Formats: sequence, structure tokens, C-alpha cells
Amino acid sequence: MGKVAILKEDLQKYNRDTWFQVQHVDADSEVQGKVHLELRLSEVITDSGVICHKLLARVLECQGLPIVNGQCDPYATVTLLGPSRSEAKKTKVKKKNNNPQFDEVFYFEVTKPSSYNKKSHFEIEEDDVDKMEIRVDLWNASNLKFGDEFLGELKIPLKVLRQSSCHGAWYFLQPRDNGKPMKPDDLGSLRLNVVYTEDHVFSSDYYSPLRDLLLNSGDVEPVSASAAHVLGEVCREKQEAAIPLVRLFLHYGKIVPFISAIANAEVNRTQDPNTIFRGNSLTSKCIDETMKLAGMHYLQVTLKPIIDEICETHKPCEIDPVKLKDGENLENNKDNLKNYVDRIFDVITKSGVSCPTVMCDIFFSLRESAAKRFQGDPDVRYTAVSSFIFLRFFAPAILSPNLFQLSPHHPDPQTSRTLTLISKTIQTLGSLSKSKSASFKENYMAAFYDHFNEQKYGDAVKNFLDLISSSGRRDHKSIEQPILLKEGFMIKRAQGRKRFGMKNFKKRWFHLTNHEFTYHRNKGDHPLCSIPIENILAVEKLEEESFKMKQMFQVIQPVRTLYIQANNCVEAKDWIDILTKVSQCNKKRLTVYHPSAYLNGHWLCCKATSENAPGCTPCTGGLPANIQLDIDGDRETERIYSLFNTYMPKLEKMQEACGSKSVYDGPEQEEYSTFLIDDPRETYKTLCHIIEAVKFLEEEHAQYKRDKFKKTKYGSQEHPIGDKSFQSYIRQQSEVSAHSI
Repeated sequence: MGKVAILKEDLQKYNRDTWFQVQHVDADSEVQGKVHLELRLSEVITDSGVICHKLLARVLECQGLPIVNGQCDPYATVTLLGPSRSEAKKTKVKKKNNNPQFDEVFYFEVTKPSSYNKKSHFEIEEDDVDKMEIRVDLWNASNLKFGDEFLGELKIPLKVLRQSSCHGAWYFLQPRDNGKPMKPDDLGSLRLNVVYTEDHVFSSDYYSPLRDLLLNSGDVEPVSASAAHVLGEVCREKQEAAIPLVRLFLHYGKIVPFISAIANAEVNRTQDPNTIFRGNSLTSKCIDETMKLAGMHYLQVTLKPIIDEICETHKPCEIDPVKLKDGENLENNKDNLKNYVDRIFDVITKSGVSCPTVMCDIFFSLRESAAKRFQGDPDVRYTAVSSFIFLRFFAPAILSPNLFQLSPHHPDPQTSRTLTLISKTIQTLGSLSKSKSASFKENYMAAFYDHFNEQKYGDAVKNFLDLISSSGRRDHKSIEQPILLKEGFMIKRAQGRKRFGMKNFKKRWFHLTNHEFTYHRNKGDHPLCSIPIENILAVEKLEEESFKMKQMFQVIQPVRTLYIQANNCVEAKDWIDILTKVSQCNKKRLTVYHPSAYLNGHWLCCKATSENAPGCTPCTGGLPANIQLDIDGDRETERIYSLFNTYMPKLEKMQEACGSKSVYDGPEQEEYSTFLIDDPRETYKTLCHIIEAVKFLEEEHAQYKRDKFKKTKYGSQEHPIGDKSFQSYIRQQSEVSAHSI
């Protein structure tokens, strides 16, 4: 139909939604690639003493030619054009190569032979040369009946040889004017959201002042006076600040203390527990971005299999009587939808052990802050977490799987409607609101939700939230009681804590919280043994040969190992997973272990005789303690510098606001009311440090551009002739240089 084309130098103008006019597509204008060409003009004296001038045209190579219909068999034609002449020559075809090396030389006679006796041949030559040009056309050799495809051309006037008889340069291929008038038909418009960034990243030491200022944000009191919080205040949208901040803090392992600090400050400003984390604050945007980065694999293993099934099977799930299609049965549709909701709800609430550690630590912090702020509301510790994990993570991923890499394309209308109904129901189930049916505006949704008004759903959500918001890192300032994660009877082998005791097997009641793992003679009894979570070094299966018993696993501690037999394989896996989950952040966690027991003076697995011998098998680990992300910390600091530089007027306005608040003890001026300033003096200090760091980097960038301008050669491989963005850059630098002079 048509195309939208945007010049590279214009991309930075469109950092928001913009309507673009659709243009006609012309094959002769769709070109790409560059050509390396060399021209040389030389005098030739014939045997009879006559002088003529010959032009040497050397086509060396091309790069980045387009692949047409799955192939690229390029060749070049070189034509000398004059007022009354046209002489063309052709290179060999290079098969299946869009970066061909031609290195072919062609000779052309430029001027008619003239003798020394006549008027100076230089005058005649100058007139003729000014009117001539070399044209190089690139073609794709095709066996199709409509001929070879045009790949691009370039035209070079021979007057470039006036200053020097030799000229060599790289050229961008250009479209050709085929003389066809373009139809003024209205092909419509296309709305695009174009975001273009171009960063020149220095070596790491350049960013130390700004980076240190940012990374210390979690320790600044109050956090509103920190550099990271200031960035959120001056940016037009919080999301703009959140993206580079989260990536930077994740890269340096400081995301949890930073989010904990800004979340705690936001909770303390919240008056109603029902509105906690409901706004588009810096806190909520940072947590959203963290979940997108750290939780992508979590979504893949949790939701992708059933999302794929929904997209492939197309079962009817419409429950709005008005929208039912002919032949559909409302009750059957309800059953289909309920089945999907139950299955997705089940995989979510059983996925707690797969939740990434960084997310769990953030949720633990949210839970603590909310519980401390609203001590009279027992549910706020759950809603603070569910507002993110259900409302901002699972529900959006179900609604738009293509945005979370769960589906390659946007679903078809019927599937999209099914996913919308599932997402609404899951979101409501996770909200733990007291009047769930009333939360639906549609009567048919309220009626459908009656199927889920059972206590088991609420209990499952709370158990799931307890697990993902628990932390093995004991916080002595915590007001929370230890969270019960799992308990039940199992058989354990005596650990040999008593020197002369027998190492026999006994049935015990095991009790696991986010603080400790204990066992008791019976449920409710005083614990016989307590193992702090931080003392669990690994949790692994135990080979059957050790004690001739199945379903055994081992909890490895610094001094001894606890051997346990579960009732069945499912229960054994559940205990291993959850114990691994709560202990996987322990600093002294093992990397190797012994898969068998130490009996009769040696390890059964590797036969090592020392009981303290290092393990012989790599630990399975269960789950990665940290998500490995491909993040360049310097690039993210550069992006933050660019934002500060862009919003420098706002930084200066915020400085004025700090001065106004410090000096005048009265109502703040309206122009300053948009800034959140808790401590004017500390905020002012931070602003001074930010501006100093930004101006230092700004001067370094300016010096880099000046140096680059001096060194850059127009016509080089990096900047071929015809690069309009570079021409624009040269004009800018020339203006800057002239202004400086």
C-alpha cells in the first residue's frame, strides 16, 4: 500500500505518538548500502606526440546491499556521461554476496587528443571536465523475465578532480529519479510511537561522581533528598526515570534497598490503606520495571504453556448473553472459562518457589512497611503485595501476552476476549477485597464470580503471598511475626548431637517459617531442634543407597547434616523447593555437596575418608538466587545524565524551591508546588552535586565532539558521502566553532 519514511536526523523530534502520512512505494527509491570508489585523471602522450586525458575508475567494494527475493547477485555498471556522450562498462557478477569485493578498473578517454602546438589543452580540458560525470549503478542479476533489479546509484562530477588528480571515497547509494510523477492520492496516515536515543558512552571512571550519587540514594535521609528521587521529580513522566534507574540499581545489586526506601516513604505519606500503591508514583513504576526485567522467565515457566493452549484451541468462553454467537451455549462457555481460570489460578498460587529472589525481597519490604504503617488493618500486608503481583504483573501478562514475550503476536479477537475475562477474574481473586462481586460493573461477571466465593481461593492467595513476601534474611527490627510456610510429619535420622546417642530414625513434626526450620515431638510441642534459615547451606536429594530408604533429602548445615524422609515423592519435592527458596540468598551457600551419606568412615558417593571433605557433585541450587541480566551500568548512567541535562531548567527551579522553603516560613509558591521536598537543605545539597556532575559530563561530551569533528573525514567508510545526518552534524559543529571563535 505505502510506506512511512523518517530521516535519521529527524528521529529525535518524535519522542511521542505522532501521525505520519503514508507515502507511495517506488522500487527505484528503496535503496541501501555503500560503495568504495576511486577516480584518477592522468595525461597520456601518444607516439605521435599528441596529448589526451584518460580517466581511471576503480570500483573496489560494496557493503550492506539489500537481499532481493532471497538473493543478492550484484554487479556494477560504470558510465561516463557528457553533453554529447555516454560510455558504459560493467563489472563481473558476484554470486550470493551482499558485501562484494569487485576491485575492477575501467579506463575512459575524457578529452579529444590535442597537440602541444594548439591552444593550451588545459583550458579545453577544464571546460569539458566540468560538464562530465561518472555514474555508478548497482544491479542484482536476476533470471526473471522482467529484468535485473535496481539497487542504487551514485553520480560524481569530474570537477572533483580539479584540486587533485586522484579522488577516493565511500559513497552511500542513492535512489534514482525515474521521471514518473507521484500520484497525490491520500493513502491515509499511520500513528507511530518513535523513541530514538543515541548515547556516546565514556569509560566507567567518567561516571563515578554521578553514579556514586545515584547508588547512595537508598541511604539518604530523607530519601526524597536523594539523587534518584530528584530524577523522578524533574522528569516529565515517572516511567522515563524508572527505566534507567532500575537497570542501574539491578546491575550493582542495590535495587532492594532503594525500592525499600522510596516505598517506605510513600507508605508513610499514604492516609488510607485502600489507596496504597495505587498511583503512578516513582515507587510503583520502579517495581513494575523490576518485575518486567527480573520476572520474565518466571512468567514463561508459569503462564506460557496454558496461554499457548488458549491461543491454539479457541474454545468459546463468552459469558455476556448479548455477545453470544449463534450456536454457542452460555453454560458450556462458563464451564470453559471456569476451567481456564482455575488452571491459571492454580499454577500462579503454586509458583511461589519460582518467584525470583529480588522480587520476594521487594515484596517483603512492602509487606513490612504496610504492616507497620497500618497496624490496625490485618489485610494491608497482603494487599500491598497483591497490588503488584496480581494487578501489575500476572493480570497484564494474561491480558496482553505479546507484550510480555508469552506470545509472538497480538491474539485474535475471540482469544483476546477470553484472555480479558480470565485477567479480570484473576485480578479480582488476587485482590482479596471483601466485596468481590460488587467490584464488577457487569452483571454477568458478578454472576460468574459467584463460582469462586469459596474460602479455599482466599486461603490459596494468602499462602502464595506469604511465601513470595517472606525472606530468610532476619530483620531484628521487623514487627511481623514469622510467616508459616509449611509443616507436617516426616521421618528424620538423628543428627548425632549427643556424643553417645544412637543415630536411629524417628517420626517428628516439622515446622518451617521464613526465620527457622524446627522439628517437634508432636504438633504444638516445644521444638526439639531449631535451625536458623541462615544456617542452611544446601538442600538436596539423598541417594537411596545411603539408608536403603526412598524419598529422602538432606538439609546441610555448617556442622552436621539433617537427613529426612518424606511421605512421598511429591511431598519431598515440595519440601526441597521451599527450603531451597528461603535459603538461597545465604552468603555461605554451598556449590558442591555429597549426594550420599557418610557411613563407616567414608562417603558412599566418592569414597573420601574425611567427614569434612568437600562435596563431589555440583549443587542443583533449585532456582537461581540472582537473575542474570545483560545490563551496561555505564550506558544507564549516561542515559540518566542525558535526562538530567534535558531537564536542567527543572533542576534549577527545584533549587529555587528549596531556597524558598528554607527562607520563607509561609505558604509555598504555586510554581514550586509540583516538587516533593521534605528536607530543603539536604535536597539543595544533592541538587548542587547533581548539577556539578552533569556539567562535568556535559563539558566532556563537548570536548569529545570537538575532537571527533577534527579527526572525522567525510567520505570515509564510517561516514560515506551522502550521509545526511553527518552533514547536519558538520553544520552544527561549524556553527559551534564559529561561535567559539
